[in-house]
Amino acid sequence: MTTVNTASAVPVSTSDSDGYTAAEKRHRIFSIMAASSGNLVEWFDFYVYAFAALYFAPAFFPKADPTVQLLNTAAVFAAGFLMRPIGGWLFGRIADRVGRKTSMLISVLMMCGGSLVIAALPTYAQIGAWAPFLLLLCRMFQGLSVGGEYGTTATYMSEIAMRGRRGFYSSFQYVTLIGGQLTAVLVMVILESLLSTDELKAWGWRIPFVIGALAAIVALLLRRTLHETQSEESRSSEGAGTIAGLWRNHRGAFLAVLGYTAGGSLIFYTFTTYMQKYLVNTVGLPIKTASYVMTGALFVFMCLQPVFGALSDRIGRRNNMLLFSSLAVLATVPILTALRYASSPTTAFMLVTAALAIISLYTSISGIVKAEMFPPEVRALGVGLAYAIGNALFGGTAEYVALGLKAIGYETTFFWYVTAMMVIALIVSLRLPKQPQYLQHER
Repeated sequence: MTTVNTASAVPVSTSDSDGYTAAEKRHRIFSIMAASSGNLVEWFDFYVYAFAALYFAPAFFPKADPTVQLLNTAAVFAAGFLMRPIGGWLFGRIADRVGRKTSMLISVLMMCGGSLVIAALPTYAQIGAWAPFLLLLCRMFQGLSVGGEYGTTATYMSEIAMRGRRGFYSSFQYVTLIGGQLTAVLVMVILESLLSTDELKAWGWRIPFVIGALAAIVALLLRRTLHETQSEESRSSEGAGTIAGLWRNHRGAFLAVLGYTAGGSLIFYTFTTYMQKYLVNTVGLPIKTASYVMTGALFVFMCLQPVFGALSDRIGRRNNMLLFSSLAVLATVPILTALRYASSPTTAFMLVTAALAIISLYTSISGIVKAEMFPPEVRALGVGLAYAIGNALFGGTAEYVALGLKAIGYETTFFWYVTAMMVIALIVSLRLPKQPQYLQHER
């Protein structure tokens, strides 16, 4: 078994009962924070597009009704997701053959560049069809970056986390992922309180993209302090970071990750990025009220991650996944249906929060449950590529499918589509091993 080499960071000692010195514990916790900071910035930059779309859609797609405008911006959002498999492969290969740190530094730089360009993009009125085309290119560039970010960060945080508490510490990947979404919502809420709707549509929507680009510089400086978790032996092993090596020896694990990522990503994006539009277009809440509801729900969602991550350390990842998928199968249609007839923002908040609590059983262990299925030499590639494919096909298209079905009068069909994908996630969860094959013995 190839083990993780952290000797370059701190001396290894087994004087403590858990095998870690106080210095090594501090180092590992700081590394998790540094890696997480970049993760937060990456997802803020990526998600601020979805939350600002209500304001900038007319600037890039002016000759359409509001639903079609959102449909067009959702299509561009989905295009960013379609770049994720390429990013998952490219950055997974870099992480497994060169190092996790190098991969994470490149990804945050790319996201920074994409946000800066979007902030400065001319509108349709200024350059015509070039405006939506350039917006599409920027989103594809950012999709490439995020496609590599997830797998590498999940791998790094799983490897740097301490044995026996890996579920708890690895859950902070989604704390910062959701934190990125929450920060994006908060920025929009603040802007909505300071600027008029006309000002937001004219130029205010550009501000969040500038903020994200500047924050990426801070994340880059923090990530430069990280130590590599992967050993030289692992990086130089035969088949390291290659699709051939991954498929030949670990195709079952790859397909399992792909299976439950498809359902997990779809329901995650349904109740996060799409939910704000659902609350406005279907439930009938004002834009600002919907933003307040989602801000509160996302905050609760973020706080639940360490709780369910710690739960997985006690009951096992498989049991977490079984609880998630079975509850999601039973609750998705009732919750989305009840939301359609929600009579107040409070009711909407409670329903969305209930759905997010169920999803927390999955998101809290999303990284670690995947990392435990692959050996170090193909771990970043296996986690990143499988996640990116499932996310691109189902998570990234969630808004587009939902809005498309609404446009033709079959909105409730989307509820059953999500439920069907959760049935697949349940079947895959039943096939997960009770004990992971990899990672648990690595330092």
